Amino acid sequence: MTRSFIIILAGLAACSQPDSQQRNGGETPLVSLYACGDDQVYHLDIHANGHADTVWHWRAAETENLPPEYLPKLRSIDDCKPSVDGKQLLVSSSSGATVLIDIQEKTALFYASTPNAHSVEFLPNNRIVVANSTASGGNSLEIYDSSQPEHVLFKDTLYSGHGVVWQPSSQRLYALGYDRLLAYELVDWETAPTLRQVDNWTLPDNGGHDLSAIDGDHMLVTTHKNVWQFEASTGSFTPFEPLLDVANVKSVNFNGDTDLLAYTKGEIEWWTHHIYIGNPKVTIDMPNLKLYKVRFTH
Repeated sequence: MTRSFIIILAGLAACSQPDSQQRNGGETPLVSLYACGDDQVYHLDIHANGHADTVWHWRAAETENLPPEYLPKLRSIDDCKPSVDGKQLLVSSSSGATVLIDIQEKTALFYASTPNAHSVEFLPNNRIVVANSTASGGNSLEIYDSSQPEHVLFKDTLYSGHGVVWQPSSQRLYALGYDRLLAYELVDWETAPTLRQVDNWTLPDNGGHDLSAIDGDHMLVTTHKNVWQFEASTGSFTPFEPLLDVANVKSVNFNGDTDLLAYTKGEIEWWTHHIYIGNPKVTIDMPNLKLYKVRFTH
């Protein structure tokens, strides 16, 4: 894939290549995020003046310590979440795999076959949770230890699993399915880890797709027809005004302090060629990548 991006800023079109001089010049980017699709992940710095720099790029085939049979399972990457320290990246693929990558070395630290995996999340004690969508052996939540590739520690049913978010402040795991949002607590986490469901809510619209945290009490939920803000303390869903009535949003990220917004939506079947930034508005065109999700780097 070429590293050229067509960027539209405030309605004006301009052509820009990743600009190492600008990046090294010390300008603070508007937003730094990971973008994933096909068998690739990009770390991009996006600037308010219309430049997008490629900070890091990874393709599945260049991964060290990854068994070769995993390459076909990484041809449709659909989530990419960095660790808090920024040194590792969790990657899931609907083609049937989850991997944990050392970002600097591009080495596989963990891998597992995960049927139609659609989202992943870091959990305490170096554990990983995977949400699997509809597939033979899927429709589930799976818990792994990052030191034990291919070994499932715990599995629970979740129809059309599409999103997982860990909330450290409440010590709750939230999981998104087709028409439900579930809350779990961690049980026997030091010995034989399991999950116990402690609450569940019916979505205001079917087709739960993406789940992301705004803060410890608020999350964003995307469905077929809309984007919703969920308040955990009250169990309430309200329309998310910046994306009111925007359908088929595949990923959404929102900073409540700055109102910065980044999202993708299904525009060509399930994928897109665009990253949408809000406040200020910037649209990035990635024409050679079947782009699925973007995630803030933290």
